[in-house]
Amino acid sequence: MILNIGPNINRYYVQTLCMVFFPGAKFSEDEERTPETPQVSVFCDENADFARAKVTIAIGDISVTAEHTEQRIKSKAKIKTEKVAIGAAFLKAGEKFFKYSPSWGILTGVRPTKIVRDLLEKGAGVTEIRTILTKQYFLNPKKATLLMNIAQTEHKKIKALGDGDTCSVYISIPFCPSRCSYCSFISYATKRLISLIPDYLDMLEKDIRKTFALIKELGYRVSTVYIGGGTPSILDEAQISRLLGIVSEVTDVSALDEYTFEAGRPDTVTAEKLKAVRDGGVSRICINPQTLNDSVLENIGRAHTAEDFYRAFDIAKNSGIDCINTDLIAGLPGESFTSWQGTVDEIIRLRPDNVTVHTFCVKRAADIVKNDRDVFSRTGGGVGKCVDFAQLEAKNAGYIPYYMYRQKNTVGNFENVGFALEGKEGLYNIYMMEEIHSIFSVGAGAVTKMVSPDRSDIRRVASPKYPYEYLGDDHDERLEVMFEKLRKFRDEYPAEK
Repeated sequence: MILNIGPNINRYYVQTLCMVFFPGAKFSEDEERTPETPQVSVFCDENADFARAKVTIAIGDISVTAEHTEQRIKSKAKIKTEKVAIGAAFLKAGEKFFKYSPSWGILTGVRPTKIVRDLLEKGAGVTEIRTILTKQYFLNPKKATLLMNIAQTEHKKIKALGDGDTCSVYISIPFCPSRCSYCSFISYATKRLISLIPDYLDMLEKDIRKTFALIKELGYRVSTVYIGGGTPSILDEAQISRLLGIVSEVTDVSALDEYTFEAGRPDTVTAEKLKAVRDGGVSRICINPQTLNDSVLENIGRAHTAEDFYRAFDIAKNSGIDCINTDLIAGLPGESFTSWQGTVDEIIRLRPDNVTVHTFCVKRAADIVKNDRDVFSRTGGGVGKCVDFAQLEAKNAGYIPYYMYRQKNTVGNFENVGFALEGKEGLYNIYMMEEIHSIFSVGAGAVTKMVSPDRSDIRRVASPKYPYEYLGDDHDERLEVMFEKLRKFRDEYPAEK
């Protein structure tokens, strides 16, 4: 699409607003343009008293213009006046052009609860925060309430963590038995790449040992460990035992606040593997059906059936592992509201400790985009009804919403929410998503995130993206460069005495 933006306007912010009404939009200057290429023009005048924005949306011969003037108000709990003015004008223009009102208003960030938590920490009251969400960000009141509830739960869990020098560790197993059509993660299913697993585990062992030694050197206490992917349960029981044994050697797993193993794919779960997981000290496991509709599962390339999930879930329930999470995805291609109802009802009946309800998100690198450009959806069709149903059923069954994140190009611009029975909240999810403390990451595609004590300084250091790059001859040299960056960061923010 074509963007015409006035001076001193944040281009990225305008792009995120565009994607609310133009999901899947591209902003490359080299993009082929036609008479039907959407054009968006954004301008903003400002002075000491107000900011006045003007937004025009045009496609072909159809054009709509909207304006908004926002008065400057002295308040510690307001967002930037120019941002409100531009967002409000964009919202008005989009609603007039498309006859569609997004439930999240102009709130476009990945971590919406951070806004509420920041306000809570500054002493803002519930009424003031709700007003900001609905009047400055233009949220639907229902979404504002959801956001408030999640932020308050997170606030309690974060306070319980304390003010010490804590961190979490993420260990990446970037291999899968097959690739889902919607997936863009760094995970692989070809025989050649899966053949790398033994070498990968050898390198991973060295890096886990070095990383935990660095954590000790820098004076952090490990609070949570998360083994994710990919599909960690693609490993056999001997490989799982080896991996978890290494973790047990470098840290006291019994002292962890949480230890997660993301089994994920039901077709990879066996009783022997979960025994190895339990014996390794894991306290939380993920068994993810996504849906219990077999035709949808086949359509999206999941190599398992609903029956496979029931089998895997039963094994997990009898494994002795303390907490079980299940992931669902609303809005998968081919899913009807009726079949979605059936999935949600069945999952609630099984009563896992966590239920994470995602909304189908279309990634540019996913196979499904290559075959079906129509998967991008502005309104989401009936997905909003599916999201609402899952959230209501979870609430009625005694589940508490405890963390949330949002993504670009999510169908209908909806959200991903984790629900938990009281006391079973996934702590790593909160710490990672809300950037509460540093996350040391090990393995291909993993990103270490260093967070300063006041959370004002966040720096990321990425590992090589692909397993074969991770195993490259320059591995040790790259790792030491990464470690020096982490040491330098710690020197700037030394351990508390």
